[in-house]
Amino acid sequence: MTDIIKHRGIVENIEGSHVRVRIVQTSACSACSVKGHCNASESKEKLIDVFDMKASSYRIGEEVMIYGTTSMGMQAVLLAFGIPFLVLLITGGDELRSALVALSALLPYYFIIYVCRNKLSKKFSFTLEPIKNN
Repeated sequence: MTDIIKHRGIVENIEGSHVRVRIVQTSACSACSVKGHCNASESKEKLIDVFDMKASSYRIGEEVMIYGTTSMGMQAVLLAFGIPFLVLLITGGDELRSALVALSALLPYYFIIYVCRNKLSKKFSFTLEPIKNN
């Protein structure tokens, strides 16, 4: 199993060393031959921010390959879902008390994540490579 996650994308915007890339995220069943007849198949467009010192070498509309590591993806899932899930499991008791305790614990948690977004963006960084069209 490789340690690299890659997506094809299109450069949407360039400002200094900041490149915004649009990717299409598809579900696992997007390759299925009957996806047109099924409601489970879905795809979403996402905008990914990449900080690259070679940003000036890219052009808006250019097709690029965006790379990240699977460990980076796993850390993001842990921060976004794993830790909050554990907080919800720890809060036992009756339903009303559990709901209030969980909310009172998760709101500060996500606020801290929001405040630390600049530090996290450095930790969760992507790399770009142009796609050579023949």
